[in-house]
Amino acid sequence: LRNILARSTRHRLAGFAMGVVTAGALQSATATALLVMSFAGKGLIAAAPALAIMLGADLGSTLVVQVLSFDISWLSEVALIVGVLAFMAGGSALWRHLGRVAIGLGLMLMALDLIVGASAPFRDSPVLSSVVEALASDPILAVLLAALLTWLAHSSVAMVLLIMSLTVGGLVPVGLGVALVLGANAGAGLIPMMISMSESAPARRVPLGNLLFRVLGAVLCLPFIGLIVPYLGQIEGDPARQIANFHTLFNLALAVVFLPLVTVMAKVAERLLPDAPLPEDEGRPKYLDAASVGSSAVALACATREVLRMADMVETMLRGVIRVFADNDSKLLEQISRSDDDVDALHEAIKLYLTEVSRRPLDGEDSERFVELITFTTNLEHIGDIIDNNLLPIAQKKIKRKLEFSDEGWRELSDMHARAVDQLHLGVSVFVSRDVPMARRLLVEKERLRDLEREASERHLERLRDGQVEAIETSALHLDMLRDLKRITSHITSIAYTLLDAEGELRRSRLKEHLEGDDDEAEADTEIQVPAGGPVKRGS
Repeated sequence: LRNILARSTRHRLAGFAMGVVTAGALQSATATALLVMSFAGKGLIAAAPALAIMLGADLGSTLVVQVLSFDISWLSEVALIVGVLAFMAGGSALWRHLGRVAIGLGLMLMALDLIVGASAPFRDSPVLSSVVEALASDPILAVLLAALLTWLAHSSVAMVLLIMSLTVGGLVPVGLGVALVLGANAGAGLIPMMISMSESAPARRVPLGNLLFRVLGAVLCLPFIGLIVPYLGQIEGDPARQIANFHTLFNLALAVVFLPLVTVMAKVAERLLPDAPLPEDEGRPKYLDAASVGSSAVALACATREVLRMADMVETMLRGVIRVFADNDSKLLEQISRSDDDVDALHEAIKLYLTEVSRRPLDGEDSERFVELITFTTNLEHIGDIIDNNLLPIAQKKIKRKLEFSDEGWRELSDMHARAVDQLHLGVSVFVSRDVPMARRLLVEKERLRDLEREASERHLERLRDGQVEAIETSALHLDMLRDLKRITSHITSIAYTLLDAEGELRRSRLKEHLEGDDDEAEADTEIQVPAGGPVKRGS
């Protein structure tokens, strides 16, 4: 169902059709709303296609009323008997589950029949007659009362069936019944809205938009009840069928009018319910959906989103560490150190999630992506550790001892750091795009950074020989910082090795192999050789 819903969101008509089918199968628009809310809250479905699905679900729930408007009370007994027999005699789990489905269907039909039967004594009640007379003269009050009763019953199907039973007995005229059906539809939109009060803003936007659709439809339709009722009588003479037909036609009209406007309503809902601030616990995963583990493609997509979030956290740490050195900011130092704890927690969660995904067979493409995810997230965690365990202690020594780098030395360190940040950007781009030329560029930049690190170290030693005080005082800190920035770029580059190795772009070894009985030497290099300014050439 998750995969089908995901595919159906590519087009609003497909989403609408999926909503009709889902609500018809679940026999509840509210149940469909809860499903769609969970998907929207996890970022799997955008608000606009989710609203298209809900418009379909609203129409799908009316089909249940259409079926139940006929006398099928006998079906509840049959469903209960078949369900109990299937559950008790079923040898497999499938038959036992189907038995539960049949029992649930039978109980629902019996309950709806009992609701209709329980309303019979009220038909002769003088109090109810007085209430009906008051409501007939005040359709707005009728709509509000029906909405309240629907919310209390948590079922628009039950409410519409009750209205149908009162209409058949002649207690409620068809015109008043139509007004009550409008209220039942508005109340049905209120049910998931109230249930979702504790959910995130993206999840709550779906029931809010659906509620606004229903309320707007009821408001627009209410003044024209007198014009609508005669046409209902021309379609069918039975008052109960007229109520059922209006319920279906109203939701069909909602779909026709509002389906082209789902994007507009999604923006309105977003303005009314903006995203809440990020939670304090950044180490808690946001996109690792346990329900998606059964589908490797969906699960790997969830893991990819979480890894990109982890990459953003590591980039924030890397950007912040240079400000710690520049400003001697102890508070920022502590904040970055805490961020590493979040990175470690997120790395552990992603690793366990991918381990669970790998318990099922993966095809070639999914298997390659699995390796890339494991490699990249592990290296991101190592970068966080280098920042926390190496660079931050260096900064702490600098702050504690009140040391300052020489102007030339600080320019070298700042340049090296800026290039490391650029490498991280490029590495993330390679991870997302899996672009081979970009991966080659990542390796070329690593070689340049290695040369820069060597040149910076040599210049620092020259300053030591020249006796510069700043260079002497910060010598150990300077060299350690260069070394750690180089290590960070090495971890970033690992994603390029994984991709290029899969594409057959790498040699097996950097060692020179002496062939037996031959004086010639065969050299193989783990890194592709890139001539300056020329194209990449692969060795034999």
